[in-house]
Amino acid sequence: MYQNILFDNTNGVVRISLNRPEVHHALNAELLLEITEAVKAAEVDPAVRVVVLTAEGNKAFCSGADLKESVGAGKSAGELLRTRYNPLILALRNIPKPVICRLNGLAVGAGVSLVLACDVVIASEDVYLSQLFVQIGLMPDAGSAFFLPRLLGPARSFELASTGRKVSAKEAVQIGLINRAVPEAELDTAVDDMIRYYRNAPTKAIGTMKLVFNQSYHSNLEEMLELEAVNQEILSKTADFAEGTMAFLQKRKPDYQGK
Repeated sequence: MYQNILFDNTNGVVRISLNRPEVHHALNAELLLEITEAVKAAEVDPAVRVVVLTAEGNKAFCSGADLKESVGAGKSAGELLRTRYNPLILALRNIPKPVICRLNGLAVGAGVSLVLACDVVIASEDVYLSQLFVQIGLMPDAGSAFFLPRLLGPARSFELASTGRKVSAKEAVQIGLINRAVPEAELDTAVDDMIRYYRNAPTKAIGTMKLVFNQSYHSNLEEMLELEAVNQEILSKTADFAEGTMAFLQKRKPDYQGK
């Protein structure tokens, strides 16, 4: 079905692995489309509770745009962003399920944008991230110009974008760019622990939380208070809320079904 990614859907967990190792998983039109399709497949499958985005091997997560294709595609940069990159970033942000990035190799350029579009990022300590756009005379795109200032503030985000310097995984944690950095040998254990948590968590509550937090970027306090009230009303009628309440009263661990 897929030529540029590996796709696995097992026990409520979808794993999407970039699979163009010969070019360090550079993003071409086909790869972008396949990741987008895989995320959307995970969204509509009610059995899926969590999505993991990673890459094959351990040298690179994503080296950014495939410049060979970009130069010869016959499409403008704006058209490529609108038709291939932007739909993927929106799919990652709008899926009402948690997306974990297993950052197992370097991420540069638009590869960093993929990382930042995920909900939780767990990295190997020996990887780095770089907003490499400036080195070819471009600005950050595919969402980086949105995510960076919100995560880091204007001064630090401008510094990273305008210099394109390498940011180690440890520094990325310290400045709030990603969530965790662990030794390479512990990466799978750390990711599996997070998967296990989300696979057994109240999925609708977490998905709603994600979408409401997205909206907070564009809303004032009054709008957010109403959005909280509307969505809390919806969640209070879910099976997971009933189960969570009963488990609390019975002093036992809840058995959430994501419903």
